[in-house]
Amino acid sequence: MDYLHCKNGAHILLFPFPTSGHIIPILDLANQLLYRGLTITILVTPENLKLLDPLVSTHSSNTLHTLVIPFPSATSFVSKLQASFELSQPILEFFESHKSPPLAIISDFFLGWTNQLACQLGIPRLVFWASSAKQSLVVDEIWRNLPLPKEQSMVSFTNLPSSFVLPKWQASELVSKYIPGDPFWECFKDTMLSNFKSWGAVYNSFMDLEDTYVDYINKEMGHDRVFLVGPLLPQGDNLVESFKRGGSSVVQECEIVTWLDSKAENSVLYVCFGSRTELPIKQTEALAHALDKSGVNFIWCVRGQNQEHITKEYEDGVSGRGLIIRGWAPQVVILRNKAVGAFVTHCGWNSILEGISAGVLMLTWPMGADQFANAKDLIDELGVAEEACEGGQEIVPDVKTLSELFVMSVSEDCPKREKVLHLRDGAVKAVKKYGSSSKDLDSLVRQLSQLK
Repeated sequence: MDYLHCKNGAHILLFPFPTSGHIIPILDLANQLLYRGLTITILVTPENLKLLDPLVSTHSSNTLHTLVIPFPSATSFVSKLQASFELSQPILEFFESHKSPPLAIISDFFLGWTNQLACQLGIPRLVFWASSAKQSLVVDEIWRNLPLPKEQSMVSFTNLPSSFVLPKWQASELVSKYIPGDPFWECFKDTMLSNFKSWGAVYNSFMDLEDTYVDYINKEMGHDRVFLVGPLLPQGDNLVESFKRGGSSVVQECEIVTWLDSKAENSVLYVCFGSRTELPIKQTEALAHALDKSGVNFIWCVRGQNQEHITKEYEDGVSGRGLIIRGWAPQVVILRNKAVGAFVTHCGWNSILEGISAGVLMLTWPMGADQFANAKDLIDELGVAEEACEGGQEIVPDVKTLSELFVMSVSEDCPKREKVLHLRDGAVKAVKKYGSSSKDLDSLVRQLSQLK
């Protein structure tokens, strides 16, 4: 690998929000910064420490360190947000006791309170957006204008570079819970608005995908320390690195690869709804029937309670053309295989970037958060996806229509395949030497290395 290496190995603290969808991309960022010579400490909870195994096995213990802090007991997303505020004191104690403490903090956008912590420490904080650049503007706009009028059913974003509207219930789940005057929610509102006050911003995105928003973000932040460094993914044909990323697969690498290699190019449909999303029962049943009826080859990653509804009889009935994976699957490895032609996705940002980088048609099935807006962009703006269904209101798709969509998505004359491949080429080019994301990463390392 041909990287810019900084001379002084500047020490940086990376602080991900403790859910896999937020941890995985910031670990990918850590990998790139380590390859470029920085020294990295990653703040991690004991239950997520295992996710660092691929980094630990690749990089020297002299440059990669962990700060393991037990996370206060929390189960729901909101309770984790509340609990995160309690980590300020242990982080301060870490800085005070360290001989060579980090010169900057890069933290997830849900941890905007670390901007105040960084100010207290006298160091810069950079916000890491595990969502799109466009979504960062949407989030800032919504929190800036709370509370939304109760009678308002649509939210307009007319002053952003691409004017659009979203149904209120799709715009943001979190703001629907906002209680004006409540101490926690006022504190969290402040923490979200702190993101655009940060010293810098790092996006898991790339210029060919989102150049429309960069100048606007520079203006909103009041500086140009905005770095688009994605797609943050294992590069090249490193199957070992890709297979371990995000956790241990419940299926052996050789089993998955052998199964895929036995199928024709672009003939396999991959179905996965991310690390946290579970389909409602009726949607699960409709999806199962549509896959059966379509006759297409498919891999279906099934998690949680959905596993109960996919019986052994169903697996036997689709044997040979259907592979059911019950638990974590190596998504990057699967998507990059030439046999995979389409991807049924919940439209989480990580999955979108993985789908784009693999050059597969996406069939959108958003379930919450930013996924509805992401799906709309994939279909309407980028033209690299087709609508399959959507969650949130428990719509049950028509089995016949859905099965026909599956057949079309893996056909040789799939109408959007050319656009998909064009966008893939842009993603691949961005992370190569002299590509836009590679240059932004080098610029980020240079500026971090100059910190005192």
